[in-house]
Amino acid sequence: MGSDTPVHSDFWLIAGTNKDLKACVRAGSFREDLYARINVWQYTLPALADRREDIAPNIAYQLDIAGFELGRKVRFGRVAYERYLAFAMSDGAVWRGNFRDLSASILRLATLANDGKINEILVDDEIGRLQTLWADDDIKDDVGINPALLAKINAQDLDEFDKMQLLNVITLCQSHPNMASAGRALFNHSRLNKANANDSDRLRKYLGKFGVSWGEIKG
Repeated sequence: MGSDTPVHSDFWLIAGTNKDLKACVRAGSFREDLYARINVWQYTLPALADRREDIAPNIAYQLDIAGFELGRKVRFGRVAYERYLAFAMSDGAVWRGNFRDLSASILRLATLANDGKINEILVDDEIGRLQTLWADDDIKDDVGINPALLAKINAQDLDEFDKMQLLNVITLCQSHPNMASAGRALFNHSRLNKANANDSDRLRKYLGKFGVSWGEIKG
């Protein structure tokens, strides 16, 4: 710093992000020239939500770490573990923060298990906490939404409630590979009471009320 003598270096710059930089460029939240400079090679590392087979062993691993940090052995009750694992493996568990979310979740459960055993009440509370966390993130972060689609939504005369709900649905849809998967996550309770749970059709009709198509969401 402060020298007039040039210093040369030979290195590769490796950048990592959990954002869709191309979408951020379109939205104006990331510099296009910087994206062009760093976009030489791209590698996609699957998110935790796309590696469901890694969830169970990482629950055990994070539980051991939490027990070490707390200085006591912590374990799940059988029913509590089955309930937590079922949620963790479900489409409704988006794990937006990847392993950071899982690590924090297990640490909270272990800390609150005063007798060293994580019970169903703690698990139910934690599931609710995660759902609220991810719902808040969905509402706050609309960067990944196609700017043209976002402008189309903003141009409609919608109540704030309807607009926020629609943005929430669209953001969730973006994290799923197809309409059927997104529908299962959105209608995860009501679909159980239907003889024929046509989640794709229900989602298509909901989006259609606002003139939104699946292609626009994924485009």
